[in-house]
Amino acid sequence: MKRPNAPAALLSLLFLLAGVGCVVLLRMIAPAVALILLAILVPQSLQIADQWEKVVVLRLGRLNGIKGPGWFFIVPFIDRITAVIDQRIQTTEINAEQALTKDTVPVGVDAIVFWQVHDAERAALEITDYMRAIQRVAQTSLRETIGASLLSTLLSERRAADEQLKVTIGAKTAEWGVSCLSVEIRDVAIPLGLQDAMSRQAQAEREKEARIILGSAEFAVAEQFRLAAETYAGNPVALQLRAMNIIYETTKERGATILMPTSMVDAMNPAVAVALTQALKAT
Repeated sequence: MKRPNAPAALLSLLFLLAGVGCVVLLRMIAPAVALILLAILVPQSLQIADQWEKVVVLRLGRLNGIKGPGWFFIVPFIDRITAVIDQRIQTTEINAEQALTKDTVPVGVDAIVFWQVHDAERAALEITDYMRAIQRVAQTSLRETIGASLLSTLLSERRAADEQLKVTIGAKTAEWGVSCLSVEIRDVAIPLGLQDAMSRQAQAEREKEARIILGSAEFAVAEQFRLAAETYAGNPVALQLRAMNIIYETTKERGATILMPTSMVDAMNPAVAVALTQALKAT
């Protein structure tokens, strides 16, 4: 393993000191040679793997086992560590520039793939470089998904596109012992000209809805006025009270001068209002 191995280095130092002590103090050559050999072999034999690591060990070119986490021993010059697999969740950024959608619109898409190695043996033995392969598979799958989707679908149903990418990438990487946990599309960039056209279209749609709502409100108000007119036509007293209420509301303003026609003042007389109503009915 390439990382510093402090316990192995300490044991090697102890064996070396013991060998030197045997030569200098005890004049014992054979034990000293054995201890010095142990001091040389221990750093190559004693290895340590972190909690999130799996170590692939080959013996004379054939798979010997998957070691770790923790301490493990290998036979020097016979066993060989061929790969150290990180089993933590990892991320890969992918992007597709000027990719055509199903309706032939060029877009740029940025996404992140979350993946994890679940089978260290297959990741080490089935493919040369699984990290580079994941990036290329994800890139190709992203372009395939864009080509099979409409621009409107890609913009409005992003979660569905994420799930489709996850399934597509996961199906291809499962053979290498790699699981695709999730895919998140971060951004969908469209041409500036198309952005302006879409903005104008959205503004036109909003104006259309506003006009429809305004027309509906006008219709409702006109209907209420018609009903009110029918009510006042059959009940002059109600019309008189309404006129008096309007005058009262107008006089609330301080310093306001109100000019009223004589006919309106006469219309407020109940007797005159009744007479006018009867005359209209007679005609």
